Amino acid sequence: MQESNRIEFKRELTDSLEKEVVAFLNYRDGGVIYIGVDDQTQAAIGVSDADVLQLKIKDRIKNNISPSTMGLFDVIVETRDDKVIIKITVASGSEKPYYLSRMGMSAKGCFIRIGSASEPMPVRMIEDLFARRIRNSIGTIKSRNQALSFAQLKIYYNETPLKLNEQFAHNLELLTEDGSFNYAAYLLSDVNGLSIKVAKYAGTDRVNLIENEEYGYCSLVKSTKAVLEKLKVENKTFARITPGRREERKLLNPVALREAVINAIIHNNFSNEVPPKFELFADRLEITSAGGLPSGFDEEEFFMGYSVPQNKELMRVFRDLDMVEQLGSGVPRILEHYPRNIGRSGLHHGGICVHRGNIHSQGYPYRPVSLDH
Repeated sequence: MQESNRIEFKRELTDSLEKEVVAFLNYRDGGVIYIGVDDQTQAAIGVSDADVLQLKIKDRIKNNISPSTMGLFDVIVETRDDKVIIKITVASGSEKPYYLSRMGMSAKGCFIRIGSASEPMPVRMIEDLFARRIRNSIGTIKSRNQALSFAQLKIYYNETPLKLNEQFAHNLELLTEDGSFNYAAYLLSDVNGLSIKVAKYAGTDRVNLIENEEYGYCSLVKSTKAVLEKLKVENKTFARITPGRREERKLLNPVALREAVINAIIHNNFSNEVPPKFELFADRLEITSAGGLPSGFDEEEFFMGYSVPQNKELMRVFRDLDMVEQLGSGVPRILEHYPRNIGRSGLHHGGICVHRGNIHSQGYPYRPVSLDH
């Protein structure tokens, strides 16, 4: 790899870290910063005290950049050429322009990626981005119900090293600027009006509905786990006896299935109060997620896995609970098992659609994943 518009190498952690992160947040495709890699030779130099450095980087990105970057970055430790390095993945933010908090929303605080450099953002671009900043998000919408409880969410957090203290609503960005619960809090609360439907049809169309289950009116985390469990049960195993052994395969690849479900839920546009839906047919699974491709993105960039989290508050919680891995990994994981050249694929109502008949591989029928997202 070489430094580019999406890749930055640093031998060590420097004072310019936040500047580089801001530039990637403001850039359409986001980017990746490697610390412990020589920017001239691209050779791994390594870092010392990687765990301490990892925490320091997270703290600086979280506290020194505005608007909030929570749910928009990952900091992980990797090994390259037997050297320990730090990899920082930064998603393109939906609340541009991002800026250095101490410098404010000015040419001295806002940066944009140009080639392999992070350059000051022109004042006109700052003003234009601010004018177009997305306000109608689940983080800024005030919940109509303010009497919310979070017993279910606390149970899930108690199963991890992370625990929710009295400041959890503030820490997880579940409050509006005036301190009220926002719509993200409503979705994660014990009782809400959201219901995710899983329908099952006898044939290849919607004529003969044989099952229609609803999973909801509770924390979105609980609903998501219920949907995953339901589809896991429906994902039957097919066996084939060969001269040497018995081979078994699932209708749907479990990794791709999980990624598709999680992706559809956390990137759904909940501001219009339309939940995602899941439909099982005789020859396929269709997943519909309300919304569309991120603004300014095309089909190629979507397939490459560029990430612009629709709901960074949900992304943060799902990552805390190990339901989401690295940013931008969902679509590539799906494509590992369902490449674009399977059957017929392309944009369909603003999303990916792979749904032409059965997929046959080694004599087994497989249902392709269809995403309207």
